[in-house]
Amino acid sequence: MTTSLVLFTADLRLHDHPPLRAALDEADEIVPLFVRDPAVDAAGFAAPNRLAFLHDCLADLDAALRERGGRLVLRSGDTVEQVREVAATADARTVHVAAGTSAFARRREERLRTALAADRRRLDVHDEVVTALAPGAVTPGSTGHFAVFTPYFRRWSAERLRTPGRAPQAVRVPDAIGSEPLPSRAGVPGTSPGLAAGGERVARARLASWLRSSADAYERRHDDLAADGTSRLSPHLHFGTLSPVEAVHRARARGGPGAEAFVRQLAWRDFHQQVLAARPDAARADYRPRHDRWRTGAAAREDLAAWRDGRTGYPIVDAAMRQLREEGWMHNRGRLLAASFLTKTLYLDWRHGARHFLDLLVDGDVAANQLNWQWVAGTGTDTRPNRVLNPLRQALRYDPEGAYVRRHVPELAAVRGSAVHRPWTLPAPERDRLDYPAPIADLAEASARFRAARGLP
Repeated sequence: MTTSLVLFTADLRLHDHPPLRAALDEADEIVPLFVRDPAVDAAGFAAPNRLAFLHDCLADLDAALRERGGRLVLRSGDTVEQVREVAATADARTVHVAAGTSAFARRREERLRTALAADRRRLDVHDEVVTALAPGAVTPGSTGHFAVFTPYFRRWSAERLRTPGRAPQAVRVPDAIGSEPLPSRAGVPGTSPGLAAGGERVARARLASWLRSSADAYERRHDDLAADGTSRLSPHLHFGTLSPVEAVHRARARGGPGAEAFVRQLAWRDFHQQVLAARPDAARADYRPRHDRWRTGAAAREDLAAWRDGRTGYPIVDAAMRQLREEGWMHNRGRLLAASFLTKTLYLDWRHGARHFLDLLVDGDVAANQLNWQWVAGTGTDTRPNRVLNPLRQALRYDPEGAYVRRHVPELAAVRGSAVHRPWTLPAPERDRLDYPAPIADLAEASARFRAARGLP
């Protein structure tokens, strides 16, 4: 009886799972293993929203395996030590794992490869499991990485993606391999009240429903804050409960401008992964330094606190920040507005914002989060690094009726018309009853401050 081990990481699904398929093809039994590693938590993963969503995903994965005669094996501790121990107990000759893109994941793979080789076991690392196209699969030359999205997308689109695989019909797991009890989201304190459910079943149902009912409108409505026309699949892509390869194939099969726009967003995800794989320091340091001297001191700290609390006095920004706290998720246009306001209107370090987002976002992916923040701050890959998003113009364009603001800022629910975006213009008696703050920054003065800081005319 031969045995292989599959180490699940950010790929918590059974459909289109190359490591799982390879293990099943080569062995009579497999050990589906997930390790809760304190080092991952120490690296910033253990935010309550992501932990709760992870627990949903693990429960769903275990249930799917049990439907096929198997089960998920859960262990806690150092990943390398736990894999070695389980592989030895099961006499697994090969360990299969999806290729990671972060520096942390690559260091883990190297440690695994070295440790397993010492045990006369083999590590097989599989590309294009957590991304549609592996980092480095396309490059602007013989080496390097793409630093601008458009040429990357052109090359990415020309690549032929592998055919998605089906979920296995049967999985046999050795009886002798013990497992810890699966955790529940109910045991995680401090989660957002509107946090969505996790798991592959939820992910597949959402993809099918969204492609059927909303994809056709995506191109024209994905920036519409009130319509909420985005797929909301980013948490599932982050945890791997949905295959990005399968998502691309199914969107292309649907066809149309909306599906094409959705595929473009999936390519953006891969673009950021290949940037971070080539420049892991960009998770902390400016990708393209602008020699910013970000504001510090008491006033800066007060502004940062107001931004975090959704009390800046600019309703569109505050609505986005409150949606983040309420749901552990934020509309993509809201993310751009909130980030621009922090970095260019308040002129505060993008790292403050990136950290706050990672504390709350259920889809808090280091590559997408840090590099999107740098893109908005003008220290990343944006070819127009000094653009500033005016929150008032953006509000009138992407929430013209104010429905998004009223949904997330209840103090303004009774304000009618476009005045909801400028409550400080209301007559004094009405304004004073709102319990809503005055703007913490003057937009014209803030723009002049930013341009001066960047040495612009």
